[in-house]
Amino acid sequence: MQKVLIVEDEKAISGVLHSILSDELTNYEVLVAEDGLEAYKLIEKDDFALVISDIKMPKLSGTELLKQALQLKPDTTFVMISGHADIDTAVNSLKDGAYDFISKPIDINRLITSVRNALDRKNLVQTTKVLQKENTQLKKKVNKKYQMIGASEALTKIQNMIEKVAATDARVLITGPNGAGKELVAHSIHAQSERSRGPMIEVNCAAIPSELIESELFGHVKGSFTGAIKDKQGKFELANGGTIFLDEIGDMSLVAQAKVLRALQESRVSPVGSDKEIKVDVRVVAATNKNLQKEIEAGKFREDLYHRLSVIEIYVPPLNARKEDIPLLVEHFAQIIADEQGNTVRKFDDKAIKALQNFSWTGNIRELRNVVERLIILGGNPVSEEDVAAFVRK
Repeated sequence: MQKVLIVEDEKAISGVLHSILSDELTNYEVLVAEDGLEAYKLIEKDDFALVISDIKMPKLSGTELLKQALQLKPDTTFVMISGHADIDTAVNSLKDGAYDFISKPIDINRLITSVRNALDRKNLVQTTKVLQKENTQLKKKVNKKYQMIGASEALTKIQNMIEKVAATDARVLITGPNGAGKELVAHSIHAQSERSRGPMIEVNCAAIPSELIESELFGHVKGSFTGAIKDKQGKFELANGGTIFLDEIGDMSLVAQAKVLRALQESRVSPVGSDKEIKVDVRVVAATNKNLQKEIEAGKFREDLYHRLSVIEIYVPPLNARKEDIPLLVEHFAQIIADEQGNTVRKFDDKAIKALQNFSWTGNIRELRNVVERLIILGGNPVSEEDVAAFVRK
């Protein structure tokens, strides 16, 4: 139970305050200290949601108690009680960190209002801190999920390019095979950019039917097509102030490509079925596993859109081109899997790592992650070369 401390040397006043506040604050334990020194000793030993302190007291004044207590525990909330002659001192106490002051003779309704407001503020501050801590932990978890692991020359080159590109608003086209880590590059660009506080909206263009891609990207209004039962914001609008990641953009229809091109040119989008234009401030990062030059030659991709998207082009090589990163990747995935399952981290012996490096990883990093999880489930501790031979089919 949280505690409230009354600091008052006049027993008649402290008794009345204790009785009233005990009735009003049923979820708090109300304690009394007869002077500032006794109060300070209690604050040293315990945490108080609120301290209500008289200013003029023997041994240690209320103003000194305020200063010393806030040095010791800066989050402590104080409401000061002052006689008329102490108003200037009371006002100064606000500058020193008190939440409020109440004049004598005490207006009980005023006191109760001040106390409740102080406690509400205290609880709000504590809740905000908890949410900030949870948000920080969540960001760390997300960042860990999208962390780029390895020390190969190829990966170092990519990281150096990301560092340069992230500070700008230049559009980026990420190319490379499936499972190589294109999504990680996109998230890294966003996380290191000035837009990191804004949203990162992902669109898998290959997973959305061609007839719905425009609605997904630009939104729609109610009744614009069968099934449009209400207005819907598009991904471009949702990404306003942040980054939109168009994954597998090579699978987008030519009609949708034309609208994306217009959105890039004008920084405006029009929902399906609407004449209204919505201004958007969005950085576009796109990715594809296709050779867009060949797609252009085949008439399947707009050349003007390609040039708009590929201000900066980053190629992510297959895992087979950077096998020296496999030991670090295995260790990383083992840690993630242990965290997810609540288990201790499973080790891989040197021969097992060597065996994994000798494989051809057609599914790239995504395949390696699945193999690591399989070996952790089925293999020994540490995972051995024999486990790799028994449970990995290549």
